[in-house]
Amino acid sequence: MIMQGKRGVVLGIANKKSIAYGIAKACREQGAELAITYLNERFEKKLAPIAKELGCEERLYPCDVSNPEEIITLRKSLEDDFGEIDFIVHSIAFAPKEGLSGHFSDIPKDTFNVAMDISVYSLIELSRELKPILSNNSSILTLSYYGGVKYIPNYNLMGIAKSALEMSVKYLAEDLGRYGVRVNAISAGPIKTLAAAGIGDFSFMLKWNLAHSPIKRNVTIDEVGNSGMYLLSDLSSAVTGEIHYVDGGYNIMGMPAVEFDEDGKPHIAWNGES
Repeated sequence: MIMQGKRGVVLGIANKKSIAYGIAKACREQGAELAITYLNERFEKKLAPIAKELGCEERLYPCDVSNPEEIITLRKSLEDDFGEIDFIVHSIAFAPKEGLSGHFSDIPKDTFNVAMDISVYSLIELSRELKPILSNNSSILTLSYYGGVKYIPNYNLMGIAKSALEMSVKYLAEDLGRYGVRVNAISAGPIKTLAAAGIGDFSFMLKWNLAHSPIKRNVTIDEVGNSGMYLLSDLSSAVTGEIHYVDGGYNIMGMPAVEFDEDGKPHIAWNGES
């Protein structure tokens, strides 16, 4: 199996609809040994059945990335259980609701700082603090979205955070490459997750992506999970600093694919239907 002998930690699973779950599941199916983390006691209860399914019920650790001490404790727990690890999945992002609506220029500074700390700096801090236990053939993976490259309605502050996250991937890739650590990101198409619930008009985003991606459908958690597993495995041993799009090709489109009726009026085909 592709991930046989690999050991790693997955941060950011909220439930079975999480992209992080899709990645963890794909890695486990290919032979990886996993540890997963939870934010607080409420999530611990939710994740216990998932940890059991993934074969890591004894490696379910607390980790609130806003608390540096919990990251250090996570490193110690991983070192006790695994010695060293071969991969990290960072699937953590947060912005207060006032950062996801209204005028962008009205976003308070405190809101900006929280979003950048949780969504961006946490990747840098985790990479630094867990580096001592990373093998010399390891991989770090985080999750982005197209809103970090282009304007997306209602994405607002999270778009700025994802932009910073993607550049952090590139700088971390150069910084850690000499130690045998690769760093990449997946930019997934819109998927119904707990995080997506906070984005206004998300159902329209799903329809828009479906209509304008070349494959004329939305991607699934399993598809993103398999791509994540590839980037964590030795199959991608020469790939680092990349933003890998798993969005049905939506990111290549420069204009909507508009069709015209007999009267010359435009309309958009939704999954092959008007």
